Amino acid sequence: MTLGGESVQAVHGSAIDQTALYNARQLAQMPTSADELPLAQEALRLGDREMDLAFAAGVQEAQEHPAVLSAEAKQSETRLQKAEKFLEADKARVAQLTSALSKATGVKANSLTDQLEEAKVQVELDQDEVDNAKQELIIAGGNTQGRIEQLMNEHEAASRVADTTTVNTATPPDQRGLIQRYQQWSELHDKKSQLWQAKQDAESSAVALTAKRDAVESNIKTKTQADPGTPSVGRTLPAAGDSTSSSHEASAELVDATKRRSVAVKALTNLEERIEDEKNLAETYRKWLEVVAARQRVVIHRGLSGIAVVVVILLIGIFFDSWLKRLLNKVRLDPRQADTLHAVISTGLQIIFLGLVLLVIFGPPSQLGTILGLAGAGLTVALKDFIVSFFGWFVLMGRNGIRLGDWVEINGVTGEVIELGMFHTVLLETGNWTDSGHPTGRRVTFTNSFAIEGHYFNFSTSGQWLWDELRLVLASSQNPYPIVEAIQKTVLEATAESAGQAEKEWQHAAHSRSMRALSAAPAINVKPVSGGVEIAVRYITRANERYQLRSKLYQAAMNLISKKDSLEPVSISEKEGPNLA
Repeated sequence: MTLGGESVQAVHGSAIDQTALYNARQLAQMPTSADELPLAQEALRLGDREMDLAFAAGVQEAQEHPAVLSAEAKQSETRLQKAEKFLEADKARVAQLTSALSKATGVKANSLTDQLEEAKVQVELDQDEVDNAKQELIIAGGNTQGRIEQLMNEHEAASRVADTTTVNTATPPDQRGLIQRYQQWSELHDKKSQLWQAKQDAESSAVALTAKRDAVESNIKTKTQADPGTPSVGRTLPAAGDSTSSSHEASAELVDATKRRSVAVKALTNLEERIEDEKNLAETYRKWLEVVAARQRVVIHRGLSGIAVVVVILLIGIFFDSWLKRLLNKVRLDPRQADTLHAVISTGLQIIFLGLVLLVIFGPPSQLGTILGLAGAGLTVALKDFIVSFFGWFVLMGRNGIRLGDWVEINGVTGEVIELGMFHTVLLETGNWTDSGHPTGRRVTFTNSFAIEGHYFNFSTSGQWLWDELRLVLASSQNPYPIVEAIQKTVLEATAESAGQAEKEWQHAAHSRSMRALSAAPAINVKPVSGGVEIAVRYITRANERYQLRSKLYQAAMNLISKKDSLEPVSISEKEGPNLA
């Protein structure tokens, strides 16, 4: 039997069992370590030697014990004998015609030439017939010489295969990781199974050859005792007065007996050597099994160590998680902040420990540079928004950025900046600019990518100045000019200081003459409207003082109107939005 469970004789159609060599070649072609190399080479040597002895025994068996001819084989043999006779006769005729042609001339030479060509064609046909008959006889098992030649050819082919077989010493690299450990253990387990099967085959062959050797020894002893041509105890040599023919027959019988005994002794010697080779081969496989088993124990030990490392990592992770909970309970933090902080840190620790566990399970990557490059590219695509937000934070921290307390508008949302982190900006929403400017109570969070990919409005730059406007509508019966003068005087008094500071800052920050010529003085515009006169007052104010100043101006305007003792209705309105100073 072979490692795969089938006889090599059955696989290759050979009359000789080559299991020993086939098993040795199969095992030698597996990855072999330095410790296994001598054993693999010894197994190959013994398998090659066993193959040689098996073919030698097969040739001897074919010579000494020709196969019994079947009816089909007898017919093929008869056909072969006839074909050989015809072939010899036709060859003799070709030789005769060739000799006659060399002496003939003229018409006779032409006739002999034609006869010679026909004879040669007939020789070729006879040769084909002989070859066909030989092949039929070989197939029928009756051609002893053909069997011997077939065995010799098979032996040459097997010897070439054995000579070209080398031991595979390409030991795979020792990769770390539980997955790789399992793969190594599985490969070694398969190799142990094949070694065990090869050892069993060698032991079985040794047992079968031992039984055959015992049978040959018994046969030799029996023939030695029963053969009349062999001298033995109780038998005497022929007397001197016997006839010459009797002496000749006795001598021939003695020679035949000696030859038979010599052949039997050779067969016995062959069997003894094959038995010894099979035993040595079984012992070699046993030692080889021990080496592979030792390697397998090392792999198992490393695998168990890896499992222990995974358990330790998990225990450390559980310990740090519980320790973090206790630590946060001791620190005086808002419960929501404590939960958030714990969730963030716990998630980070879980990612770290999960990475360590995966590293133990799968081992460090072999192509670290390539993997890091691909991972970096993937992270760049996945974390694009965070990366842009990080660089946006630098933009916001620059000269034209925003600061805590600024009033800004981002993506249509207006509010006061209350947080400015590396990735996010948080506003306290104040609604649109036509209302009182009080916060709505909502916190709006933006990623800092808006500073690069979008735009934003900051109403708090250059001293946080902005233009505000209010409108008064008087009845047509009222004289607007006294009220306009009074309101203008009140606005000038209220915004004198702010206007002066705004002009200085603008002049300092502006780079063009047109900007430097700007004035921060309040302006009043009067125009007729349906049902009365509209007074529009435009003035400069700080963003954070806008609501208080507007309330103060409304109150002053109402006082001025009430002093006129006018009973006509007066409407007061605001402009829908501020002008950025």
